[in-house]
Amino acid sequence: MPFLKVWDGVFMVGGPELTSMEDCCIYAVDGGSEGFVLIDSGLGLTYNSVVENLMDAGLNPKRLKVIIATHCHVDHVGGLSKFKRDYSPTIAAHELDAEAIETGDPKRLGLELYGVAYEPCKVDLKFKGSEESLRVGDVELTVLHIPGHTPGSIAVYADVYGQRMLFGQDIHGPFNPEWGSNLEEWRRSIEKLLQLDADVLLEGHFGVIQPARAVRDFLRDYLEIMS
Repeated sequence: MPFLKVWDGVFMVGGPELTSMEDCCIYAVDGGSEGFVLIDSGLGLTYNSVVENLMDAGLNPKRLKVIIATHCHVDHVGGLSKFKRDYSPTIAAHELDAEAIETGDPKRLGLELYGVAYEPCKVDLKFKGSEESLRVGDVELTVLHIPGHTPGSIAVYADVYGQRMLFGQDIHGPFNPEWGSNLEEWRRSIEKLLQLDADVLLEGHFGVIQPARAVRDFLRDYLEIMS
């Protein structure tokens, strides 16, 4: 299966069932004639497969406008430099994780977990606030700062054809002081996500979770586990 169509204009193009067990789930949101957005880039080793999956989904990589890095772990940002080299998208991340992405800080990126080299990548757009908006064509994306897994973790949501899509990468954790993890901040972040009443959760390693009831249960279950 080269890609998964989640909803009109929303696709999974990488991840454990599509490219590699080491990749996070990689999502694409089509904004129409003005291009599309990629949520995370994967580890980078399966970059060519991700590009092929985009093509199979009808998304020409030449139309890639923005890659939003939800946090700085290498399984989410390892492919950034390759996309930047080939297609020149805007790379966006929260300022609190941007330095690690730009410098290749091995501890912050979790390189020891994967045993791979990392090519640092410039972050063109650095989110600073607790909530910011980003429009690509027909799609309005809201970026939420949700610290906890890492200091600069973010979630993204968009209302697409009547469904609220929540891209909540790695909201399940795990947590490590070397990454700057903070459980108290994480709990507050999950409470914030619960208030969104999302119809579909597109998670970083668990894939697509729906309907809305299942999304609420997933978030509440992890709050209980980590209480």
